[in-house]
Amino acid sequence: MNAPATWAERIRAGDRRALARALTAIEDGSEHASGLRAALARYATGARVVGVTGPPGAGKSTLINALIRELLARGRRVAVLAFDPSSPFTGGAVLGDRIRMAEMQADERVFIRSLAARGHLGGLAPGAAAMVQVLDAAGFDYVLVETVGAGQSEVEIAGLAATRLVLCPPGAGDEVQALKAGILEIADAFIINKADSPDAARTERELRAMLALRHNGPERPVLRTVATSGEGMASLAEWLEARAERILPMISTEEELHGPTT
Repeated sequence: MNAPATWAERIRAGDRRALARALTAIEDGSEHASGLRAALARYATGARVVGVTGPPGAGKSTLINALIRELLARGRRVAVLAFDPSSPFTGGAVLGDRIRMAEMQADERVFIRSLAARGHLGGLAPGAAAMVQVLDAAGFDYVLVETVGAGQSEVEIAGLAATRLVLCPPGAGDEVQALKAGILEIADAFIINKADSPDAARTERELRAMLALRHNGPERPVLRTVATSGEGMASLAEWLEARAERILPMISTEEELHGPTT
């Protein structure tokens, strides 16, 4: 294995194989992860980190795929970390986000990595922040982070992404109520995907009524999209582009991979 400094230079130069190996080293808790992350610190560029969360079936992967297209059209480079539920038999990812987004992988401006949550609560996995920093050093303008999709417990994304998108599926009145206790609180914007559904208008009304009961905090937009057709994606991308750059969290690799020291 190359020295961390050489490895970091290869990543910065666009070596996708070196980038993939770096993410694997972090995912596996390799002894090389700490040195590599330190070597990459000098290359930090301030990627915009966008978390995408919401209940199963909300269309997170489809939305990300459409958002990639829109951001590419605006000249951006995009990386994706997609966290999937873990198989109880192998420990690997159950879902195949890279299969859903396979058509995007051929573009050199796109890098997609699907990872198993390995039973970690919070919707992500240990090492997530370190992986984001590696992708930032690789020069991507956006890092899109898709959570597992387990529901209201997925609040860990709040500490990782400066911008959090919460998807609310049409017709899911009870699910929107349930979100209130968890990920509803961390949203910077709400996305009603599948907005061509007859239930979309009712879901938007219920969501706006719920938000109207809150009297503190910034106003958070409710955006409609139809990811399968690309409808609404330009408005979403424009809203993202208008937000401030991300300041990446300064978390030591040792702490993030193994937990804070006492």
